[in-house]
Amino acid sequence: MDSWSSGNSYEPYVGRWSRLVAAEFVDWLDSPTGARWLDVGCGTGALTDAVLSRASPTDVLGVDPSPGFVAHAAAHVPDPRASFTVGDARALPVPDGWFDVAVSGLMLNFVPERSQALGEMRRAVGPGGVVAAYVWDYPAGMQLMTHFWDAAIELDPTARTTHEAVRFGFCGPDPLRSMFERAGLSDVDVRPIVVPTGFRDFDDYWTPFLGGTGSGPAYAMSLPEDQRSALREALRARLPTEDDGSIHLTARAWAVRGSYR
Repeated sequence: MDSWSSGNSYEPYVGRWSRLVAAEFVDWLDSPTGARWLDVGCGTGALTDAVLSRASPTDVLGVDPSPGFVAHAAAHVPDPRASFTVGDARALPVPDGWFDVAVSGLMLNFVPERSQALGEMRRAVGPGGVVAAYVWDYPAGMQLMTHFWDAAIELDPTARTTHEAVRFGFCGPDPLRSMFERAGLSDVDVRPIVVPTGFRDFDDYWTPFLGGTGSGPAYAMSLPEDQRSALREALRARLPTEDDGSIHLTARAWAVRGSYR
């Protein structure tokens, strides 16, 4: 059900909120200036952009399996220190030990072989390097998606199997810490990052689900028009809406980092 091809569709859906998390994530890593960074699963370039603006790197390489996302990132991150290429997190097209920091934003849950991806990130930094990532707290902290799926499941119980909270239950502190430690990383630390996700009105919330990029949007666009309309109205009734029509939610991500000794 997941579809990840259009950067223009991804940005209003999740990209705009990922950028808020990315800024706090990079500040938390507090890496020395002049470092070489690798952004694995770079998507539309939100995390690369945060590294460039907040960490003073020598260079940043973004890798993503989606040619559409790579093209979007290259077009929207013109900094000469940044470059982007198509590649697989499970077999990164980079030499051993070339980078000081390898990061990923909202990527690990979409790679079935997560231990293999972390092993590749560890290989890319070599001894003394840092590997770090953040993922949404799908089970308990991603309100914009929780409202969507709760409404969808009420209308269509089979939608439960597509719900990210069901599919990505590992997105929490203890499983993430264990995953990084099993990958051979030490001094593992995990922390929450909570950002506001405010919408001007219901259309600002709903329209990104019509873009087809992401689990929720892909599900919405797979429905016949009458069922999609029923889902829209169920959401309109469910969401906490202010008198001026605005909707104020929050999104929590879990950030994790470890060192390769």
